[in-house]
Amino acid sequence: MKKLLALLLAAVMVISMAACGTTAPADTKTETEPAKEEEKTEEAQTDEAEESEPEEGQEEEASEGAEVKVGFIFLHDENSTYDKNFMEAAKAACEAQGVEYIQKTGIPETNECYEAACDLIDHGCNIIFADSFGHESFMLQAAKEYPDVQFCHATGTMAHTAGVANYHNAFASIYQGRFLAGVAAGMKINEMIEEGKFTADEALMGYVGAYTYAEVISGYTSFYLGAKSVCPTVRMQVQFTGSWYDETLEKEAAQTLLNNGCILISQHADSMGAPTACEEAGVPNVSYNGSTVSACPNTFIVSSRINWEPYMEYMIECVKKGEAIDTDWTGTLETGSVVLTEVNGQAAAEGTQEAIDKLWAELNDGTVKVFDTANFTVDGKAVDSYLADVDTDENYEGDTEVISDGYFHESEYRSAPYFDLQIDDIELLNAAF
Repeated sequence: MKKLLALLLAAVMVISMAACGTTAPADTKTETEPAKEEEKTEEAQTDEAEESEPEEGQEEEASEGAEVKVGFIFLHDENSTYDKNFMEAAKAACEAQGVEYIQKTGIPETNECYEAACDLIDHGCNIIFADSFGHESFMLQAAKEYPDVQFCHATGTMAHTAGVANYHNAFASIYQGRFLAGVAAGMKINEMIEEGKFTADEALMGYVGAYTYAEVISGYTSFYLGAKSVCPTVRMQVQFTGSWYDETLEKEAAQTLLNNGCILISQHADSMGAPTACEEAGVPNVSYNGSTVSACPNTFIVSSRINWEPYMEYMIECVKKGEAIDTDWTGTLETGSVVLTEVNGQAAAEGTQEAIDKLWAELNDGTVKVFDTANFTVDGKAVDSYLADVDTDENYEGDTEVISDGYFHESEYRSAPYFDLQIDDIELLNAAF
């Protein structure tokens, strides 16, 4: 009998040791280092541990409805403006819905993402959310293995073709926000021209980009078209870093653009590198994912960002009610998913806020289209037809006609951006795929 009991105990230990994931406590963030191995300060680590604790009453509130516990996987930590934006939305959404949540930071775009998802499931999470494009294949792998858990992934492209019922993509029409921010940039350039700081034909903007992906191309093109809509002579240069978050590279990229004579800079990168370079040089800056006015009071104009709280509340509500989450969800100006910070009057041109408010309404009701084909050319020619790679195959071959009614239908056939046209008057100084 004792021998039988010993065998049974051994079997139980083998099974428990085989569980996937790490052994981080359920009420704390993982201690995994960020993807770029940036050193965390003792204060940052303490802050993370405090944030991961459920707010008082959360556990009790969650037990009153359907059992919901959300696990979040973030590429970096709060030092990244991109990840901080998600973290703040996660906290707000979970508090509003009264549910418990766990955050894992510094999870790279490797198998560690899969392991993190497994660990969150081991700790009771039935919704897993990841925030970076490169997390997708690992999230999809976990979704196939855990059909009773809902997996929601930001910026991904595979959900609408994968056919996995518990795997979902989400994004927002942030190109509209970038267009509005571009208008603010164009108005500032006009003001500087009127002040005699340079001539109209010297109006050159700079843009710091992470990768040569459709998401980045869509973003810098919409920003440029916004600026061009009020400053017709403006041109733009783009310098890529090959990284979503590298403060040194981003500051160097901004410095390259400044050395080339760029008189205003924006970005699709996640650190303070570019805004800091602009503040030091006294050059206007349009940032991304949040205001930098506290660090750059003299140069920050405005920032656009995706507000992820509406989607996060939506996915939680769906699980609470036992309803299906949309396979591919696109947030809009109307859903509150595309937002701009307050305009910094110290740096922006007079009348900027009023111009943004007017255009906001026109974008929202559809009277203005960001990618109106009358407003750009490719190789000197108008574009009236284009097959975009919406279904994403290995060769990135176009499969869906996306131009009709005189404009490019961005994020309508899939939530993640697929605008990848290289339009005239935007010069790429390098490439980083």
